[in-house]
Amino acid sequence: MAQYTPPIRDMQFVLHEVLKVEDAFKSMPAHAELDVDTINAVLEEGGKFAAGVLFPLNRSGDEEGCTLDPETHEVKTPEGFADAYRQFVDGGWAALSCDPDYGGQGLPVTLNQAFYEMLNSANQAWTMYPGLTHGAYDALHAHGTAEQKATYLPKLTSGEWTGTMCLTEPHAGTDLGLLRTKAEPRGDGSYAITGEKIFISSGEHDMAENIIHLVLARLPDAPAGSRGISLFVVPKFNVNGDGSLGARNGIYCGAIEHKMGIHGNSTCQMVLNNAVGTLVGEPHKGLAAMFVMMNAARLGVGMQSLGLTEVAYQNAVAYAKDRVQSRALSGAKAKDKAADPIIVHPDVRKMLLTARAYAEGGRALAMQVALLIDQAQNAPDEAARRDAEAAVALLTPIVKAFLTDNGWLATSHCMQVFGGHGFIREWGMEQYVRDNRINMIYEGTNTIQSLDLLGRKVLGDQGAQLKKFGAQIQQFAMANMSDARMQEFLAPLADLGEKVTKLTGEIGMKAMANPEEVGSAAVDYLRVVGHLVFAYLWARMARVALDKAEGGDPFYAAKLVTARFYFAKLLPETASLIRTARAGVAPLMAMEEDWF
Repeated sequence: MAQYTPPIRDMQFVLHEVLKVEDAFKSMPAHAELDVDTINAVLEEGGKFAAGVLFPLNRSGDEEGCTLDPETHEVKTPEGFADAYRQFVDGGWAALSCDPDYGGQGLPVTLNQAFYEMLNSANQAWTMYPGLTHGAYDALHAHGTAEQKATYLPKLTSGEWTGTMCLTEPHAGTDLGLLRTKAEPRGDGSYAITGEKIFISSGEHDMAENIIHLVLARLPDAPAGSRGISLFVVPKFNVNGDGSLGARNGIYCGAIEHKMGIHGNSTCQMVLNNAVGTLVGEPHKGLAAMFVMMNAARLGVGMQSLGLTEVAYQNAVAYAKDRVQSRALSGAKAKDKAADPIIVHPDVRKMLLTARAYAEGGRALAMQVALLIDQAQNAPDEAARRDAEAAVALLTPIVKAFLTDNGWLATSHCMQVFGGHGFIREWGMEQYVRDNRINMIYEGTNTIQSLDLLGRKVLGDQGAQLKKFGAQIQQFAMANMSDARMQEFLAPLADLGEKVTKLTGEIGMKAMANPEEVGSAAVDYLRVVGHLVFAYLWARMARVALDKAEGGDPFYAAKLVTARFYFAKLLPETASLIRTARAGVAPLMAMEEDWF
């Protein structure tokens, strides 16, 4: 049977010993009073909810799935999901990092992200319901009118209402400029919205009394393409002036998508038939407002794969210690048994350490980006806020794509550790693989993230933000270069930094002659930069562990072993990626279309 223990100790290590979040929060008036004990208490209680309430529903939710009543268009979620959501709301978890002006607790995003990692490990399909609600909250908080904020934010904050993002249409996919959903003025400041949306996670369910849809549509005078898209808030039930629920709105679930994974989440085909909505932000500028939610979702998807990587790793380790098969090549290790536990075999250890290194590196990256978000929102200095916001923009596609690629590799490795049993449902491993696969696709495929990183975030500003990140690495290296123990981490980090600088310049020059060179190199490039970020964070973690391992705590000894594994076995992947990125577009485009 599957198991899950929240990785509280490692979270505390990243937050308190590596990132030193308490010191960072002291510089932010909104969080200046937050101390280590409060942070740890929230983590402990959040872990109890994730492991005790959500995790037991993961397998049953996958097996039962969601069901649609075609007559009423109502969706029933798996048994126990709605009750777990009530406990989530009653516990105040929905409001953890929300604005106190709307009933939130006002705690840092960093703490909320740590909580959501545990929720995703416990039950990704369930976690998507409140996760998307947070995104809707963020978009309305940033771009909603005063009336929209007063109407929707308190209920989204409390969790009494949930939210969705309705972007994709059957013919459009990621290319939102092709969408056809129409919004006609009704003469009273509202709009009648008609169209179809697909792949709408949490689009209809029985967990909350109202669902607030953020919908992209076109006004009658909209220009073609993405410059003609507007954003509307469309509730499942219209809201009366006094805040009570009114009549059922003209938006409903026409069908549930039959998916490879995340069966416990209702992925819906949504139909809008003169649904009443109100404009969010300015006409024809809906993408700018929706990007607030989209970027939050991209970070959230990275957290989903991080959560699955952690829980898959935990289960694979437990199995590898228990399962006996074959003898170690160097001779029997468990002489009292008919065979050795498979954890003695080098390749099993390689698979386990790959998952562990990607989980712990991913946790450090996720927490670093969350802290940057807190700084972007709360730093008293405007320049510091701008710098943090720019760093978040650079790192967001890496969180989304690198962590989900790593999650796919890690969950597949962990299933492999189980051998044939991993392919059998009762062990739970195949679900982690299935659930994780969507994370590389939605909220912008990982190719889209790679194009965003290379095309917009790096070449788009002539590498300015990437150079700032490189300066951080150089500053860290200079501060630690006198410690001989750090050379095994600093030397490959510096080497990769130089190679990234050179590769970036080469691609930029080639792209000036042929823009297709960006598309050819982007996926490899993102993975190389992802490894640069991980190598920097692993070097920082090794710095802390080196100073504390002498005390005999096995936690720090294990951290150093994992760091050395990462640098020895995973970072060298960058050599082949750089080579394939340099190969250019010619090998891809030489094939005539009718030769395929």
